[in-house]
Amino acid sequence: MRLLLLVFLSCYLSYRNVQAQHPANRLTISGYVREVGSQEALTGVNVYLPGTAIGTTTNTYGFYSLTLPPSEHLQLAFSFVGYQTNLQVVALQQNKTLTVFLQPGQALSEVQVKAATSQDPVSETVQMSRIDVPIAQIKKIPAFLGEKDVLKVLQLMPGIQKGSEGQTGLYVRGGGPDQNLIILDEATVYNANHLFGFFSVFNGDALKSVELTKGGFPARYGGRLSSVIDLTMKDGNKDKLHGEGGIGLIASRLTLEGPLTSNKKGSFLLSGRRTYLDVIAAPLINAASNGQTKAGYYFYDFNAKANYELSPKDKLYLSGYFGRDRFYARDGQEQTDVGIGWGNATGTLRWNHVVNQKLFSNLSLIYSNYQFTISSDTRSSDTATTSLRYTSGIRDVSAKLDFDYFLSTKHTLRFGTQAIFHRFTPSALVVQNASANEYRRDVEAIYALESGLYAEDTWRPGERWRINGGVRLSLFSQGSSQYVRPEPRLSAAYQLRPGLSVKASYATMNQYIHLLSNTGIGLPTDLWVPTTDRVAPQQSRQVAVGVAKDLPDNFALGSGFALTVEGYYKNMQNIINYKEGASFLLIDDPTSAERVRWEDNVTAGKGWSYGAEVLFQRKTGRLSGWAGYTLSWTQWQFADLNGGRPFFPRYDRRHDISLVGIYELSKRITLSGTWVYGTGNALTLPVANYRGYRHLPGLRSIYGQNNIPALVAPLFDYGPLTSDYSQQKNSFRAEAYHRFDVGIQFHKRKKHHERTWEFSLYNAYNRRNPFFYQLESVGGGNQPSRTGLFRYSVFPVVPAFSYNFKF
Repeated sequence: MRLLLLVFLSCYLSYRNVQAQHPANRLTISGYVREVGSQEALTGVNVYLPGTAIGTTTNTYGFYSLTLPPSEHLQLAFSFVGYQTNLQVVALQQNKTLTVFLQPGQALSEVQVKAATSQDPVSETVQMSRIDVPIAQIKKIPAFLGEKDVLKVLQLMPGIQKGSEGQTGLYVRGGGPDQNLIILDEATVYNANHLFGFFSVFNGDALKSVELTKGGFPARYGGRLSSVIDLTMKDGNKDKLHGEGGIGLIASRLTLEGPLTSNKKGSFLLSGRRTYLDVIAAPLINAASNGQTKAGYYFYDFNAKANYELSPKDKLYLSGYFGRDRFYARDGQEQTDVGIGWGNATGTLRWNHVVNQKLFSNLSLIYSNYQFTISSDTRSSDTATTSLRYTSGIRDVSAKLDFDYFLSTKHTLRFGTQAIFHRFTPSALVVQNASANEYRRDVEAIYALESGLYAEDTWRPGERWRINGGVRLSLFSQGSSQYVRPEPRLSAAYQLRPGLSVKASYATMNQYIHLLSNTGIGLPTDLWVPTTDRVAPQQSRQVAVGVAKDLPDNFALGSGFALTVEGYYKNMQNIINYKEGASFLLIDDPTSAERVRWEDNVTAGKGWSYGAEVLFQRKTGRLSGWAGYTLSWTQWQFADLNGGRPFFPRYDRRHDISLVGIYELSKRITLSGTWVYGTGNALTLPVANYRGYRHLPGLRSIYGQNNIPALVAPLFDYGPLTSDYSQQKNSFRAEAYHRFDVGIQFHKRKKHHERTWEFSLYNAYNRRNPFFYQLESVGGGNQPSRTGLFRYSVFPVVPAFSYNFKF
C-alpha cells in the first residue's frame, strides 16, 4: 500500500509542478483516432509534434490527449504501423476536440511503404519484451491445414517455446501454459484449444489486434507469471455492411460487420466458424467397422460484438465469445456411448466515459466460464444401463474500473482496480447402475475472491529518457486463507542516439490459480484449482536488459527494419506439479467413500530460467517478416520429484530459431514461408522394467459375487503388473525439431469484393519429427529378444487448400 501511495504522490507532485511552471498558458487537444471508412478505433497510434520528443499514444479505445502551449499554427502528426501518416495543422487557441482518421497503407511502392512504416520506432518506446503482430500479416503466414492461428504465429517469436508437434501451447521464458494470461476483450479464456490443442479458439477474422507481453509487465496486468496475451475484437464497420470468410479443408468461417443504426453511431460484428471433421470422418469409420462403430468430432466458435455512441463522451460496448468441442463414439457391439466435450463462454460489457479532456475512464463487467465433461453410457440389457459423468470447470464474474489520466506531455498516469469472483469445480464423478445404488463422489465447489489495485506512470524526464514505473497490490481470499502481495514494476529506456536505445525492466508477479496437468500440453482434462491454506501463490521475479535499434531507411533491404536483443533472468517460487504417479480424475476406485483433497496429490517447488533473445523484424512492406533466435536454460526443483534434484522440464530448449518471410510478388500473388528449428524435448525414458503386483480391491467384490470362498478371495486382491524403471527425470534429449512450411496466395480484386486462393505445404521436406518415444521388444523366434527405443512421428508433409473472400 505504501508503494501505491508513493506512486500516486509522485504523479500528483509532478502534475502540481507542471501547473506551477505553466499556470495559465497550457491548452489541451484530445479526441479519437479511427480508421477511414470502418471508423474502427486504433490503439497505440503515435500522436506527436514532428521534430520533437513531445507526444503521446492512443489508449485501448483510440483516445488521446496532449497539453501544449497555445499556437495559431500547430502541426500534429498521427502515425501507426500499416497506415499512412496524417498531418494536422491546428489553431490551438482554446481547449480543442479533434477526431482523426488514418488511411490504411496498402500500396507496394517502397516510397509509400516508407511513409507508412517508419513511424513505429522500437528505440523510442519504454516497453520491452512486448510482441505485436499485425492481423494482416498473420493471415499471410502458411498454417497447418490452412487454419490461420494466432497462437501458432506467436510460437514463432523468440522467448516462446513450442509444445509437441502441432500444439498451440505457449511456454514463455521457462513458464507453463497456465502461466499465460489470455484475455479476449478483457475476459479471461482458460482453455484456448480446439481439437485437443492443434488449433486455438481465436478466429483471426474477428480480431483487431494481438499483443503479447513476456516481461517488463505494466502494473495494469496481473494474475500470471510468464506472459499476457491481450486480444481485442474488431468493433465493426460503422459505414456499411462488410463481410469476409473462407472455406478450408476442415473448417469454414464467415464474418459480417456493419452499422447498427442508420445514424451510424453504432456497429456490430458477428463471426462464426465450424469444422466438418465429423462429416468427413464418418464414412471412413463406418467402413472400417462395418457400421458397428460411429464416431465423430467437431468444434465451433462464435464471436459477437456491438457498440453504440450514447454521446460524444460516452460509449457502450458489448462483446462475447462462445465455443465448444465435442467428441463422440458409439460402439454397437459393446452397446456403449462415449462423449468428451469442453468449451468457453465469455461476455464483456464496457462503458467508456470521457470525464474531461485529460481524464478517460472505462468500467467493465466481465463473465467467463470454462467447462469440461466426460460421459459414458453402457447398456447391458434393454433396461440396465451404467452411466458415468465426470465434470470440471471454472467460472468468473468480475468488475473492473480503469482510468487514463494525461497529466502532461511528460506524464501519463493509469490507475484502477479489479475484483474477480472465482468458482472452481475441480471434479465431480457420478456413476449410476441399474443393479446398484447410485454412487456419487464430488469435490465441492470452491469459491475465491481475487482483486487488485494498481497505478503506473509513463514519464519522460528528458529528451532521451522514457520510464514506466508502477505498482500493483494483489489480494486473494479463499476460505480462511488471505494473501496480500505488492508487485513493483519498473521499465526504463535511454536513447544513446537517434534510432538506438538501451532498455531495462523489473517485474514481480503473483499467480493465485494453478493448473494441474499430467501432460503439460494443455489438454481439456487439466484442472484449474485455487491457492489455499496448504498451497501458496506462485510468484516470479524477472529482470531483463536489452538493446533496440531502428535501422536507417537507406539499409540495403529497404526501410522499416528493427533489431532488438534482450537478456533475462526469471526466478519462480511455489510452482506446483503432481507427485509421482498421482492423478486427480477420481475414477481409480469408485467404491471408496474417502474424500480426496487435491492438495494431497501435488508438490510445490521452484524454478529458474535465463537466456538471450534476438528479433530482427519488419511488420509491413513488400518484403516483411522476422528472424528470431532464443538461447535459454530452464530448470525446476521439487522436494518430492527426482530425489529433490534440479531437472530440466519437458519443454526446455537450448536453441530455438524461427525464420518467417512474406513477399508481395505483385498485387495478385503473395509468397510466404517459415522455417523453425528447436532443440529436442527433455524426456524421461525407462532404462529397465520389472514385474510386480498391484493392489486391486475391486477384484474381491467382483469375484465375491460368484461365491468365491472366503479363504480364496484375498488372492484376487492383487494383479500382475509390469512397471518401468527410470533414472534421473528428463535426462534424455529427443532429436532436434525442424520444419519448413511454404504457401502461395492468389488474389483477385474487384471494385466491391476480393477473392483469395491459397495453397500451402506443412512440413514441406517431410521431416519425421519425434512426437513420442517408446521402448519395445524386438526379435524372438530364432533371434534373441532385445529391447529397442522407437521414435514415432505424427505429421509428414501435409498439403492444404483454402478459398477466402471479402465483400
